[in-house]
Amino acid sequence: MSFEITGKLVAKFNIVQRTESFKTREFVIEKTEEFSGRIITNYIKFQCVQDKTAMPDRFNLGDEIKVSFNIKGTKWVKDGKENYITNLDAWRMEHIKAGQQISTEAPPPEYNPGNEIVDDLPF
Repeated sequence: MSFEITGKLVAKFNIVQRTESFKTREFVIEKTEEFSGRIITNYIKFQCVQDKTAMPDRFNLGDEIKVSFNIKGTKWVKDGKENYITNLDAWRMEHIKAGQQISTEAPPPEYNPGNEIVDDLPF
């Protein structure tokens, strides 16, 4: 299941090489909303994995962005005690500008029956 949220990018962290073949990177957005006349600010930390770890490089701190993400949960047992962790795995980030969204990931190219890439851009 996929989710989306918008907010201001407030932190980007370095890539962490977890194993020889697995790397992660975290970033944080600030989400401010009004509830019953009160302003509530939340700071939501996401992680990117593998080839998605470069995504935050295209954004500056303070940018308004939309993040598409999945929720992943893991259970493990250590010393006889069950432990749980929940990750928000970001797989897409987009700039938000004055009511419009600008994607930073191009959709996959469409192919016609002759296997030629269809270019439907007006320029």
